[in-house]
Amino acid sequence: MNRPFVDKEDINQALETLKNGGLILYPTDTIWGIGCDATNPDAVEKVFALKGRDLSKSMLVLLHNENQLASYVREIPEVAYELIDTFDRPLTIIYSGAKNLAPNAIAQDGTIGIRIVDHPFCQQLLQRFKKPIISTSANISGQPSATTFDQIDDLIKENVDYIVKFGQYDNTPGKPSIIMKLDPSGKFEFLRK
Repeated sequence: MNRPFVDKEDINQALETLKNGGLILYPTDTIWGIGCDATNPDAVEKVFALKGRDLSKSMLVLLHNENQLASYVREIPEVAYELIDTFDRPLTIIYSGAKNLAPNAIAQDGTIGIRIVDHPFCQQLLQRFKKPIISTSANISGQPSATTFDQIDDLIKENVDYIVKFGQYDNTPGKPSIIMKLDPSGKFEFLRK
């Protein structure tokens, strides 16, 4: 399958922004997201402030492959790897025992939502950044999620540090991921299908 061309300069700009604790507006394998370094509490706080989001609501993070899970989750049930391989739609799994992430990125019960992303821009960015990136819908809290770049509120566009060029002209509406909660025992339940 042909992968769309990803401009190196676009990746470099996004990378520099993340390294400097800034916010990026970027396309993912689902919908456009606001992102930052998921290990930087100050950057995560900026995301909450921009969205006007309640601090008790957790964020999710993106990784570029499942081998990284052990760095951010204490116990990974074996079934997690099977689930990641099984689904042909983007899958966010909520794991217990989050670690090595900004404390304000983790839910109050110690869980974290993680998605292994399959998207040309995100893959390259995550591989080069070597850390997880926060991904939260590019909207003000309480408003509908933007499914294309054109639907994103100007307030969001004006208050991020870098807007990724990749994917801006793709008007195919994105769809949110499946969300599943996975217990350390291996039991799971769907929160969104």
